[in-house]
Amino acid sequence: MLHHNEISERAQHLLKVLVNRYIREGQPIGSRTLSRDTNLDLSPATIRNVMADLEEMGLVCSPHTSAGRVPTVRGYRLFIDSLLQVKPLNSKEEQHLRRQFIDEYNPQRLLEQTSNLLSEVTNLVGLVMFPKRDYKALRHVEFLSLAKERVLVILVFNEHDVENRIIHTSHCYSPAELQRAANYLNNEFKGKDIKTVRSDLLHELQQTRIDMDKMMQAVVEMADKAFSDNEIDKGDFVMTGQTNLMEIAELSDIDKLRDLFVAFSQKHDILHLLDQALKAQSMQIFIGEESGYEVLGNYSVITSPYAVKEITIGVLGVIGPTRMPYERVIPIVNLTAKLLGSALNHH
Repeated sequence: MLHHNEISERAQHLLKVLVNRYIREGQPIGSRTLSRDTNLDLSPATIRNVMADLEEMGLVCSPHTSAGRVPTVRGYRLFIDSLLQVKPLNSKEEQHLRRQFIDEYNPQRLLEQTSNLLSEVTNLVGLVMFPKRDYKALRHVEFLSLAKERVLVILVFNEHDVENRIIHTSHCYSPAELQRAANYLNNEFKGKDIKTVRSDLLHELQQTRIDMDKMMQAVVEMADKAFSDNEIDKGDFVMTGQTNLMEIAELSDIDKLRDLFVAFSQKHDILHLLDQALKAQSMQIFIGEESGYEVLGNYSVITSPYAVKEITIGVLGVIGPTRMPYERVIPIVNLTAKLLGSALNHH
């Protein structure tokens, strides 16, 4: 990755002016425009030479339709990491954000409201990841037999969280067998982490390698499938403002928007990105191809974690064009994450 120290101050200044102007206008920036904007005593020819150097470094490029230049993903990255001056929110904007968190006491609605707020204030897509708990303490489990080899699992964990899920078993278990398996798990593992229950039982099975009676076979299979990592770690998020993207000229290609909206509805790519951001435990900015997803090639994603009792439990953020006004959006996302964490901590 190119560091700002590797390019001259003059080139840094020109890149900064170019990026800021392109973010405002969305049109390729020519040398004459830069000459007027930079307040430097440089001729258009000198500026063209600097631009040629920046292009060679992969920081700007020339679209086919114009002699002007636009920033590349690499150019945006250098700009954000080294040249961007983030503007603190003015008191009116800050008070507006704070007021939105005063009267809402339902955590679910609070998350939805926060997504709406991010979308409304930035005119971009707002998204909030539902809280993710690494520790799920088993309170109670029930297994109900369905048609064929399917079982409904009713799982109560932590204080009063309830999940229902359907699992497919190797053969049909009778209601009595399922009841005995549930009784065993409830008696032996109540209060223990669900992942620990599963791993302990599977470890015991591998250690003993003896023929188990039918009840223990049911217990192990139920714990293996009902408490699997794939089921436990499924996340979700709330997203609002997708239609805002249709108002942005360079994103109005219907086919590309359709692909993006499909990715939004299928969720797994976005969830994977949010998981990456969650693991980072700090504000993250994914620019275009940095997300790892082709469908997000023309977009940037800005996320910030929110915490309850100093434990990070989720992230929130915005999705918008790569030429979004970063200096304004970054402090909005940052403050909103702090306010959401504080509101959830309160409740």
